[in-house]
Amino acid sequence: MSFPHAPDNPRGRPGIALAIMLSAQLMIILDMTVVNIALPHIQASLHFSTTSLSWVLNGYTLTSGGLLLLGGRAGDILGRRRVFIAGIALFTVASLAGGLATSSGLLLAARALQGVGGALASPAVLALIVTSFPEGRERTRALGIYMGVVTGGSSLGLVLGGVITEWLSWRWVLFINVPIGLAVVAIAPLFVGETPRLPGRFDLAGALSATAGVTALVYGFIRAAASGWGDPLTLAAFGTAAVVLAVFVATETRARQPITPLRLFADVSRAGSFIARLLLIAGMFGMFYFITEFLQKIMDFSPLRAGVAFLPMTVALFAMSRLAPKLMPRMGAKPLMVAGMLPVIASMAWLWRVTPATGYWPGIFGPMLLIGLGMGLVFVPLTTASLAGVPAADSGAASGLVNMLQLAGGSLGLGVLVAVFGTASRNAASHPLTGLTALAQSQHALTHGVAAAFGFAALLDVASLLVIVTMIKSRRLAPAPVPAPRPREEAVAS
Repeated sequence: MSFPHAPDNPRGRPGIALAIMLSAQLMIILDMTVVNIALPHIQASLHFSTTSLSWVLNGYTLTSGGLLLLGGRAGDILGRRRVFIAGIALFTVASLAGGLATSSGLLLAARALQGVGGALASPAVLALIVTSFPEGRERTRALGIYMGVVTGGSSLGLVLGGVITEWLSWRWVLFINVPIGLAVVAIAPLFVGETPRLPGRFDLAGALSATAGVTALVYGFIRAAASGWGDPLTLAAFGTAAVVLAVFVATETRARQPITPLRLFADVSRAGSFIARLLLIAGMFGMFYFITEFLQKIMDFSPLRAGVAFLPMTVALFAMSRLAPKLMPRMGAKPLMVAGMLPVIASMAWLWRVTPATGYWPGIFGPMLLIGLGMGLVFVPLTTASLAGVPAADSGAASGLVNMLQLAGGSLGLGVLVAVFGTASRNAASHPLTGLTALAQSQHALTHGVAAAFGFAALLDVASLLVIVTMIKSRRLAPAPVPAPRPREEAVAS
């Protein structure tokens, strides 16, 4: 279908407009993972604890995910190019502030602002691409390039983060965004057309209550890792999360234009696909974080070597995500999901066995390869399950909800696994092994915590598999054309 209200391209060069938008999108996606490899250096420089360090990631993903749908609505109402440029400008300023940060608090504030900027800019990118290219070969080619950027961006960030940290400094992981952002802000008005403003309402209460509720929940888990499950602030955080998330549900039930239409959860298969994705991403995000810790703190890898260590997963994930659409008509979507979950579970169970003596080739390479193969098979049919049978009017909201749950799942999962890590490593430290040096005792406690986190991630993946088997119905996943998302509700895949 073609979209009304297409933007007028000021220079009539859609190829340049596409390059501008995809450069910005790649920058936003990279920042979800590019800091992973730099985390040990950030920790040493700004004196984070091992548990509080996870906020460097969660500060970005929580604000980005929580405000993603609101950013899409802002583009509809105020004009997509205008909101896109404003988001990139904020993202650029926040990146500069983060690179200059002299304390942990300043860095976390900058990362949160980066997330806000990304939430404003990202939804406009896909909507502008769709409305800038006519339906047919041109649009298909543009969307193919876009999906390549989305698919490879997160994995590429792990490698790029290692290169930058090794050759320059962790601060340049953030500084590198500044020249790119300034170029996009300067050039976008010349080649990217503006879209007409559309009438609508901002569900600000829904967006803020969702973000605040998940943030309180994540804080509760991370606080538990540092101070224990009976700590008053831990209990207060969980209580606050319960109240605020209840407010969110009540708000969305009554809102005239809800940011998250709760009717999308009425279908059992679709609700199951949402839950399965949440659990799957929770384990995957935690794997990125704890493998980075293990490679650099236990195996003594340099940042560059640690980044390159993720290449098997990156290559396998990219290859299998290209193969999955061809396998779906032959195997069926649900069997393909089940087949993909098995190597994912096996990889986490394998990582559960890590010790201070584990080497890369016998203990890390295999799980990396398995998780790339499995995730590449699972994501395409799982997304199909999320969008199958969605009415045309809700297709944009459904795709946006998929992306929001993915970011929220990453933040929540990391918070849970950090809590498991903190509890396990604290218990190991309180029962030292005889005959070990202080350094060896520290490495033992750290490895014990990391292994426990991997073990819990395996349980999350098993739960995801059970949800797929019991809730997702094969008959709903027959190949069928899905209505194209309306521009007013479109949100970007992450």
